[in-house]
Amino acid sequence: MQQADFITMLTAEAYQNIVTVEREPNGAMDLHTHPFEAKALILEGDLHIQVDDIEQFYQAGDVFHLNAEVPHAERYGPAGVKYLVGRK
Repeated sequence: MQQADFITMLTAEAYQNIVTVEREPNGAMDLHTHPFEAKALILEGDLHIQVDDIEQFYQAGDVFHLNAEVPHAERYGPAGVKYLVGRK
């Protein structure tokens, strides 16, 4: 998905606070939650998100969605990850 199309989709779905996030190479975040729903487009690098016993892999061009308050862990690839995310 292209960045402009993604922003159009986020706006149509009432996502606000659209920001770009960058995470360090080979970094990780242990189990945590967010008080907001998030939908993100991977711009560069890759990311693993684990919810319960299921780990999903995302790379440039992929979109991921997390509902608010869902416990999850994150791991970033050797190049780190950069993504555009809308929150609501």
